[in-house]
Amino acid sequence: MENNTLVRAEQLTKTYYPGGEPVVALHGVSFGIKRGEAVAFMGASGSGKSTLLSIIGGLNLPGGGKILIDDLDLYSLSAERRADFRREYLGFVFQQFQLIPYLTALENVMLPLTTTTYSGRIKKEMADAVLERVGMIDKSRRLPNELSGGEQERVAIARAVVNAPPLLLADEPTGSLDSRTAGEIMGLFKELNDSGLTILMVTHNPDNCVYMNRTITMQDGMLISGGGEEGLPAAIPVGSDLRQGGQ
Repeated sequence: MENNTLVRAEQLTKTYYPGGEPVVALHGVSFGIKRGEAVAFMGASGSGKSTLLSIIGGLNLPGGGKILIDDLDLYSLSAERRADFRREYLGFVFQQFQLIPYLTALENVMLPLTTTTYSGRIKKEMADAVLERVGMIDKSRRLPNELSGGEQERVAIARAVVNAPPLLLADEPTGSLDSRTAGEIMGLFKELNDSGLTILMVTHNPDNCVYMNRTITMQDGMLISGGGEEGLPAAIPVGSDLRQGGQ
């Protein structure tokens, strides 16, 4: 693997069996993601993009192929070591925020630090720093139900980056937000990427793609554009008409 390639998928396949009948979610998907890239995986519901993200995140065993992150074959690890890898190396942001309702914003952000050996003071300082970064330090003592959807998403992003992972995975992070708030959240992702964080985002919204460096379009479990490798078409440039063929 080249030194600047952080994520590489090699012929990934995945088949589900709802009701006993096979449904192929991924058909031999291959691509590479360079360090510092912000890449959107775009496609209609059922295109395989969320399955792909869950495999990259070490949450969903592929049927075949490999996913390598920083040269490490993720599914060659035991389940326990893979969980350790996820905790130390990956940040996750989900559409439904998944904040703990009875914990404050600060306490939610501190959750990924629970298993570290940092002192309580250091953990709080780290959480305060990222809450400041996402514009939520003044609401750090509030519970999730006291925050707007956009504010909850900012807290979820802070939680995902508090331990400084090199890779952030986001699954439809603006799916439940209005367009103005979604634009603010995407601007925050852009700021994080500009600081060096590699971001992989699943979305069905072409408006989100203009904030990313590259868009990989999926359809029926295959990459149809933007993969940049394995003979696929070149990346879709930022600012192009992303609405064509995206949904």
